[in-house]
Amino acid sequence: MKGVLLAGGTGSRLHPLTRITNKHLLPIYDRPMISYAIEAVVNAGITEVMLVTGGTHAGEFLRLLGNGHEFGIDRLSYGYQDRPGGIAEALGLAERFVGDDPVLVMLADNIVGGSIRPMVEAFCADPHGARILLTPVQEERHLRHLGVPDFDDGGRVRGIVEKPADPPSKFGVTGIYCYDADVFRVIPTLEPSGRGELEITDVNNHYIRQGAMAFDVLEGFWGDAGESIDAYYAVNDFVREHGANKG
Repeated sequence: MKGVLLAGGTGSRLHPLTRITNKHLLPIYDRPMISYAIEAVVNAGITEVMLVTGGTHAGEFLRLLGNGHEFGIDRLSYGYQDRPGGIAEALGLAERFVGDDPVLVMLADNIVGGSIRPMVEAFCADPHGARILLTPVQEERHLRHLGVPDFDDGGRVRGIVEKPADPPSKFGVTGIYCYDADVFRVIPTLEPSGRGELEITDVNNHYIRQGAMAFDVLEGFWGDAGESIDAYYAVNDFVREHGANKG
């Protein structure tokens, strides 16, 4: 399995901190944010990784990560997204790197307390379709800022609603996904959303319509350090006290 870390975006929700650097290079406790995503992927057994970024600070990732060997990566490639075209478009840049292999995709501002290895191993055992990682979210106000799964009576996901005014469940979709190589045939069929971007939720809903979506529920902490200034510092506080990527 290949790993793709998505570390682009303008980071506007973390202004003014992100006026001087990419948000994924901001510190979480004692090291740059991006290092936690790399650690999560490597701990899951993935050592061929592509990092996709953009903007004026892209070169700083090369200075920090180099060839990736120091971080446990055997092969580290880089991709550059020259405009804010959305998560799905950024993933599309990794097509040649991924080839025909299954791929783990992780938004690099996601921080988890435990391990994503069970999800990766489950997908590798049957590497067809897609698999997403969900997290329990009790606060309805928070759910309104996430993608939220809608379940049928059999407990299967029948759709994902992005930023719902009336959330259909108490789970949020994290920015951690597994796909088969067909994802690169799905992306060109997408229509840009109202904000002019290709949305990863549309990719996931495609797989759901095909009956090819599975999911796991994350145990323990999950935080989106890029969601807001408050969320960024809440993730910092958690990692400082408890660490991350354990298990």
